[in-house]
Amino acid sequence: MKIRLASSIMRDSIVDGEGLRTVIWTQGCPRHCPGCHNPETIPYDGGKEFDVKEVIEALKDSNEGITFSGGDPFLQAKACSIIAKALKKQGKSIWCYTGYIYEELLQLKDSKPEFMEFLKYIDVLIDGPFIMRKKSMDCLFRGSTNQRLIDVPKSLKNNKTIEVAKYKNKKTSKEKKNDIFI
Repeated sequence: MKIRLASSIMRDSIVDGEGLRTVIWTQGCPRHCPGCHNPETIPYDGGKEFDVKEVIEALKDSNEGITFSGGDPFLQAKACSIIAKALKKQGKSIWCYTGYIYEELLQLKDSKPEFMEFLKYIDVLIDGPFIMRKKSMDCLFRGSTNQRLIDVPKSLKNNKTIEVAKYKNKKTSKEKKNDIFI
């Protein structure tokens, strides 16, 4: 099976999820969000095709965490799930960015079973499109306030959306400034 990647695998990222992570940039996104952080990943025919076995081999000695970004990894969910499954067996944590809303992915489970296959290997899903008017520098691991960090294993187990508790309701830098007493 092939996967189309937008660029080389990026190692040692500290901004694409918790801890030291390796990032896989998938190619292709239908959303065209104004202000997109990765506009070069939008065209479906950009980047370069690789065999998933090549990608798995290249990632075997990577950091403790792997992040799927893009583009939108769910457009290549079959290939991504094969890679994620192999990496989970190696004990890697899996984070994934998508323009889909988590609940939307669940609603598509019958027409797109590959979405559920991929979801079951993801630890944290950052969901939702980037919305320029909701852009905030205070969003840890996200670009806009509408995006959520979903604890996928807990959400699937409890049949409801559960956000990662330690990233919920953090004070903004503006609120933190108001807490300083002189």
